[in-house]
Amino acid sequence: MRSVVLMMVLGVIAVLASEIKLTEKQAHYIAQKVWQNEGAGQDKYLVHWNEGEDFASVGIGHFIWFSKGHTERFREVFPMVLAYMEQEGVKMPAWLNSKTPLPWNNKEAFLHAKNTNSKLYGELFAFLKATQPHQAKFMAKRLSEALPQMLETLSDPKQKALIEKRFNEIMYHRDGSINERGVYVLLDYTNFKGEGTLESERYKGQGWGLLQVLASMHPKESDKLKAFADAAKAMLDRRIRNSPPQRGEERWRKGWFVRLDTYWK
Repeated sequence: MRSVVLMMVLGVIAVLASEIKLTEKQAHYIAQKVWQNEGAGQDKYLVHWNEGEDFASVGIGHFIWFSKGHTERFREVFPMVLAYMEQEGVKMPAWLNSKTPLPWNNKEAFLHAKNTNSKLYGELFAFLKATQPHQAKFMAKRLSEALPQMLETLSDPKQKALIEKRFNEIMYHRDGSINERGVYVLLDYTNFKGEGTLESERYKGQGWGLLQVLASMHPKESDKLKAFADAAKAMLDRRIRNSPPQRGEERWRKGWFVRLDTYWK
């Protein structure tokens, strides 16, 4: 039933060359589905700071945003979202653009701004609330760029061919038509855990992004979406084992796996 509803809502997604475009209806649906995954659809999580992290997570995709001078192993995505919106002519608060760092230097300052509903916090929240479809369209654009990025990091022609084959097996049905659910899976996971191309986004030299999941899919599993979800669970299990103990990543396993089960159940 869920698959039928997904297909009815998404309809046909246009893929020209490697570009993925969402209609307004599709963008609204994707935004709601991703936001349900990231923040249970609750406003209080739209501008958030996770326990054990040194950065804020904002928007429907909980896009990472650093304060001035901060560096991290993880890709800072929110400036990329803002750059996309600038290109699309989306109106933003006067103080906000793709070069703006997170206005709060630590979690305490952030929580104070949130609890007092400061002017900056209020304007940021309203902006993110109003632009959810634009955020979904950014995620589609990011997915459009994911396959060439992944292939560029590989030197083995056979490995390149394997990754492209598995990407396309999820993106398309056997008759060549778009697999709407597959687009959701690839888009959501890329937003969720990245492309897997950054050396910095690894623990003990091992990544957990889209590239690593595609490479780890069981070749004999006929249900490609289940194979993807199972491989993603294995990669996130490995991430948790390799993660610094002080991050306490074990606490996220259950929620991560519930999210991955939406890919095929």
